[in-house]
Amino acid sequence: MTLNGWLQIAIVLATVLLAAVPLGTFMAKVYAGKGTFLSPVLGPVERGFYALAGIDPAREQGWRAYALAMLLFNAAGFVLLYALLRLQGFLPLNPQGFGALSPDLAFNTAVSFVTNTNWQSYGGETTMSHFSQMAGLTVQNFLSAATGLALAVALVRGFARSKAGTVGNFWVDMTRSTLYVLLPLSLVTAILLVALGIPQTMLASVDATTLEGAKQTIALGPVASQIAIKQLGTNGGGFFNVNAAHPFENPTALANVVQVWQMLVISVAVVFTFGRLVGDSRQARALVWVMGVLLVAGIAATYAAEAAGTPVLHLAGIDLADGNMEGKEVRFGLALSALWAVVTTGLSCGAVNAMHASFTPIGGMIPMFLMQLGEILPGGVGSGLYGILVMAIIAVFVAGLMVGRTPEYLGKKIEAKEVKMAMLAVLILPTAILGFSAVAAVLPQGLAGLLNAGPHGLSEILYAYSSAAGNNGSAFAGLTANSPWYNTTLGLAMLLGRFAYIVPMLAIAGSLAAKTRLEASTGTFPTHGPLFVGLLTGMILILGGLQFFPAPALGPIAEQVLMLAGKTF
Repeated sequence: MTLNGWLQIAIVLATVLLAAVPLGTFMAKVYAGKGTFLSPVLGPVERGFYALAGIDPAREQGWRAYALAMLLFNAAGFVLLYALLRLQGFLPLNPQGFGALSPDLAFNTAVSFVTNTNWQSYGGETTMSHFSQMAGLTVQNFLSAATGLALAVALVRGFARSKAGTVGNFWVDMTRSTLYVLLPLSLVTAILLVALGIPQTMLASVDATTLEGAKQTIALGPVASQIAIKQLGTNGGGFFNVNAAHPFENPTALANVVQVWQMLVISVAVVFTFGRLVGDSRQARALVWVMGVLLVAGIAATYAAEAAGTPVLHLAGIDLADGNMEGKEVRFGLALSALWAVVTTGLSCGAVNAMHASFTPIGGMIPMFLMQLGEILPGGVGSGLYGILVMAIIAVFVAGLMVGRTPEYLGKKIEAKEVKMAMLAVLILPTAILGFSAVAAVLPQGLAGLLNAGPHGLSEILYAYSSAAGNNGSAFAGLTANSPWYNTTLGLAMLLGRFAYIVPMLAIAGSLAAKTRLEASTGTFPTHGPLFVGLLTGMILILGGLQFFPAPALGPIAEQVLMLAGKTF
């Protein structure tokens, strides 16, 4: 590790915070229905959409109606995307002449983009037409991110309202998320990415002659527009197979910094939006502290592991002054590679600028563990906020047990129903991750996809299902996942990780909204100070450790011990 590397990391994180605070204030006005500087331009467009769709923006929904609208909308999105991928060979804007995707790959891809996972069992430049990239994948990048924001705001309203029977209007929240937040930011940052060297063209490819005189065909396409929303919406699906390690997706260190900023800014901003909507910005700062402490700890652990290199290279007489650079781009180096790996898995983004399978065992374990925690550090767009709020409910419940008092959070009594729904939500991830991993580790169909044997092979399986159930989408880069077994089971894990979590979360929102919001008393446990920050941090780590520690002990931890003894896989 170097001082220069830490300065790069600090500058990126500081720019995120500087932008997130005003963006959070802006988003609070948007979701409260107040005017913003964009209202004169976008207000008529918003009202036009409601008129065309027959939506009354003043008519709100209870949590069941809100959940049903969300499920039906996403089901329709899945059907349309699946049909588009299966009919790709007959659709326009296909200069490469690509045919249809297989049924299992189309299922996996449609589920992946609808759930904001963006797991890719395909190579983008060799599989997807321009029409599929734009009308299918990019559209779902917007809609899945907007869904996450809408759901987060619904839960926040549960805390903010008193004796209310509604949590908002899903169609209104979706429209405002897309129109006022995602589209303007995507437009501005797409132009910036083009200026930094990312292509935006309808050409399929260009031919080049190499220094040896050979002909090389270089794939092109409408890349910048997809990368912008891929990062801002914490989607992560790359236009090219190697994602942000490709020089056309991420050409320079500056482009790399911009994309890390894009990944983080909305997820952090929505926490400040929460503070504004509940009328107590201190609550938002407490959550940001929890997210920030754990995220920086993850960066430090990954950076240190990669900077230390491996004993095998030492024994081979290789200079390790630059640490373990296997699988990393020299234009980014260790610091920005470690930062990206931790950010993309602390979020639910899944974009990669280095191959995580080439990290040291501990360096690869940290991103895996962050996904297993539920990707709440700071998590996906919207999903990170409602994920950490569910954890906060569990934390105040535990605090109430310790002092013998009915737990409260933001003036709402946390009772049996909320705790049951919170526990149901948090048990989804270990069930999906460990259940599918265990089956894949013993079946021939699961073992057939492994590149490596031993604990590294187990890590490939465990990472894949952690990524799918956590709606992340990054891969360990060793698993061959384009098979009926993995396409199907990973798709099912994605559905469970997204929708089986959302429904109990919305039930919590509806229950809280119906309760009276109480004023703080002398006996109220403060949830904005260092004690609560420590309690919530500990709760996140303890839950993650208890649920998942045995599996990493057999995978990356065992591999680390064997690596120190000179054994590699």
